[in-house]
Amino acid sequence: MNGLFYRGPSLEKLHTDYALRGRIDEKAPVVSTSSVVVNAPVDRVWEVMSDLRGWPAWYPQYRVLDLTETAPGAFFRWQLGSMKITSRFAVIDPGRELTWTGVVFGFKAVDRHLLEPLDDARTRVTMSESLAGPFASVLYGSDKLREGHERYLSALKTEAEK
Repeated sequence: MNGLFYRGPSLEKLHTDYALRGRIDEKAPVVSTSSVVVNAPVDRVWEVMSDLRGWPAWYPQYRVLDLTETAPGAFFRWQLGSMKITSRFAVIDPGRELTWTGVVFGFKAVDRHLLEPLDDARTRVTMSESLAGPFASVLYGSDKLREGHERYLSALKTEAEK
């Protein structure tokens, strides 16, 4: 029952003490981690994943609404389906990590995308996210979040392997 009302840390603390330090909020009521192995080198995967404006070409559910620069601390607005999200880049480490914090319907999130080079020019992509806010687990549970991540990772794999 406690998790039902969990608000998590402030957005600023979530950004500085979690996202910038390579962490999601493990206490959040909605947490998911999924991975995929892509048959493409890490540079290719990074090229596809970090081109936010290009997302709709391979994953139509994502659309960037406002992006001035892709830099740590920069804000951007994007849309996942009909949900409009305001996010702030935390970590941009080319070929290694893309992490941001965000707010949607008052819920606070940390999204981490980690790339790991593997043998034979393959790449493991791991996507982790925490989502906190009152009733988050009722309105948008971990299973639903994981399903969305797995669809995204599958689309990323398909695009990067072209």
